[in-house]
Amino acid sequence: MNLGGYLDRRRAEVDAVLETILPHDGGPAARLVETMRYAVFSGGKRLRPVLALAACEAFGGRVDDMLAPAAALELVHTYSLIHDDLPAMDDDDLRRGRPTAHKAFGEAEAILAGDALLTLAFEVLATLPPGDALAARRAEAVAVVARRAGCSGMVGGQLADLEAERKPPADAPLEWIHRHKTGALIAASVEIGALHAGAEASDRAAMAYFGEAVGLAFQITDDLLDRTASAEELGKTPGKDEKSGKATYPALLGLDASRREAARLVDLALASIPATVEQPALLDALARYAIDRAH
Repeated sequence: MNLGGYLDRRRAEVDAVLETILPHDGGPAARLVETMRYAVFSGGKRLRPVLALAACEAFGGRVDDMLAPAAALELVHTYSLIHDDLPAMDDDDLRRGRPTAHKAFGEAEAILAGDALLTLAFEVLATLPPGDALAARRAEAVAVVARRAGCSGMVGGQLADLEAERKPPADAPLEWIHRHKTGALIAASVEIGALHAGAEASDRAAMAYFGEAVGLAFQITDDLLDRTASAEELGKTPGKDEKSGKATYPALLGLDASRREAARLVDLALASIPATVEQPALLDALARYAIDRAH
């Protein structure tokens, strides 16, 4: 299949929805709105919303109904990046080839923009797609994303990642860190895509496992790229993981073994796709994209 064309089309659709749900004129809060929009419209891959849309398609759901919840996932992801770049966290000056939000607007503005994006995401998840018939699915989507994004998911993984700095990689709960700080939100993305398509609980669980494995492979690939790619290729400062003493798979296993582990995880993800998905080619291609970015 033409994955590049699919990604471009879905990204454009997600961006159009983001334009409608993000505020445009903040009045006295105009600088906050400007910071939010700066961070969101900075050229991201939109992988999480695309995975949500693909999962919805895989189970025969209406993609139009899934666009707003998918866009909400990008708001959660962008909030996490804004906060991740702050001096108290990973302290980065560059994101997606541009100054990070706190460098462009200030630390207070960046913190509040992240807060605003996260709360807006849950407003969207709680209200869209509309209609009384879909109320139960909306409520469950809120619960799934909250669980995956909170202390038992992404946020907990981020703190464990910070605490593992300057420690021997072998002493860090490396797989747990990556499955939570990166894999959790990717798992939420495919799970709510299946949820809004009306998939059975067992299929949703299988898709969550798929997302966790893809997310871990994606993070390993990011860590590989941090060591091997240029700032222009990355869109952010390379070599920071090693300088910060971060616990990563390349630090623990080396480059070649890390590549093999990422490929193994993609194979596990593909094996977990439920038999009820009649045309798994799209999910297959997206899973492989998680590691093909390294080539």
